[in-house]
Amino acid sequence: MKKLIIFLVLSVFALSCGNGDRPKQLLNEDQMVAIMMDIHMVEGIASSLPISYDSSKKVYPYLEHRVFEKHGVPDSVYVENLQYYLRDAAKMEQLYARVIDSLTVKQNIGEQ
Repeated sequence: MKKLIIFLVLSVFALSCGNGDRPKQLLNEDQMVAIMMDIHMVEGIASSLPISYDSSKKVYPYLEHRVFEKHGVPDSVYVENLQYYLRDAAKMEQLYARVIDSLTVKQNIGEQ
C-alpha cells in the first residue's frame, strides 16, 4: 500500500510537468492494464526475495526492464502513457480496478 501511495504521488508530480498532449505511441487500456499488472507483480517479487533491501533495489530495475521487453514497449513510452491516463482520474481508477481484479484472480488461481 505504501508503494502505491508513493507511486501515485510521484505520478501526480510527473503529471504536473506534462504538456497535456496525447502520447505519440498511445497504449490502449488493455496494454496499460497488462503492463501495470506485470510491474506490480515484479515489485512483489523483488520485495519478497530473500535478499537485503539494497540488493532488491538493484534487482528491480532488471525485472522492470524485462516487463517492458515482454510487452515491446520502451519505459519512456510507458511513462508518457501513464502520465496521459493519470490526467483522467476516473479512467485511471478504472484501470487500477482492472489491475487489482486481475491480480486477485491470479492469486486465487495460485492458491488452488
